Amino acid sequence: MGELVFLTGPVRSGKSARAVEIAKGWGDDVVFVATYRADPADAEMAERVRRHRAERPAGWRTLEAPQDVAAALAGLTPVPSGVLLDSIVLWAAARFEQDDAAILAEWDALLRALRAAPFPALIVGDEIGWSPVPMDAALRRFRDLAGWLGQRTAAAATEAWLMVAGCPVRLK
Repeated sequence: MGELVFLTGPVRSGKSARAVEIAKGWGDDVVFVATYRADPADAEMAERVRRHRAERPAGWRTLEAPQDVAAALAGLTPVPSGVLLDSIVLWAAARFEQDDAAILAEWDALLRALRAAPFPALIVGDEIGWSPVPMDAALRRFRDLAGWLGQRTAAAATEAWLMVAGCPVRLK
């Protein structure tokens, strides 16, 4: 089974920068799986995406929000030296119209594919449930879904890390 690293933490904890640092150690042919689907009307988010791209090595390949991540990765040639998927929350948001069982089943299948892959993979997660319970039912569902996806990812991972204030804390 392949190496699967899970890196999670709250907003602005240094997850993405740490993920890039780890993935650089896998060689020059890393594939970055971008799970965000761009909204041309959201200039602030476009700037965030631009900054994240600038932090990655120019030679890395990027898969822009593929619907079926496992199939997109299986079809890559040459085989990448590693894969970095950022992030679980944006991946889930793109599927929020599905029911929870379908989302969780799709994620479990992706985790199995990554564990069976001939390259290491790193998944960036998001800890969004550390605040008060949201008043809105959709926000509560999303928070719960992010937590369930994080638990599944940590269970499947060969190592798991929590980023806090730019400091990595080993979970497993």
